[in-house]
Amino acid sequence: MRRASVTEDAKGWLAGPWDGSAPIPVGFATEGVDEPHVHTAITEVYLVARGSSLLRVETDTVELTSGDVLILAPGEAHTFLSSSDDYLHFVVHVPGPEGADAGPEKEPVARSRLAL
Repeated sequence: MRRASVTEDAKGWLAGPWDGSAPIPVGFATEGVDEPHVHTAITEVYLVARGSSLLRVETDTVELTSGDVLILAPGEAHTFLSSSDDYLHFVVHVPGPEGADAGPEKEPVARSRLAL
């Protein structure tokens, strides 16, 4: 068993294949980061524990609140626009259909792709 807790850091990884037997990375963030990008080989799963945030997925704005789950497929451009002061989400990265070695894990995208 591996037990982890959220620290004072705004973002971090709790477990993953680099430091134990967990086959997938599990992380957290206490704020949404505005960094437009896509993941080319992973599915990203957000689990919102508290607070709220606005996330842009392609040209759609999505409001996330406590208890929400959002699943982003490989290739879906996304970025956070804002988050409440009490925001906390957990994130799980799952290898995509081609596996984690299919190409670069994360690629930046132009804000124009997200209509920003």
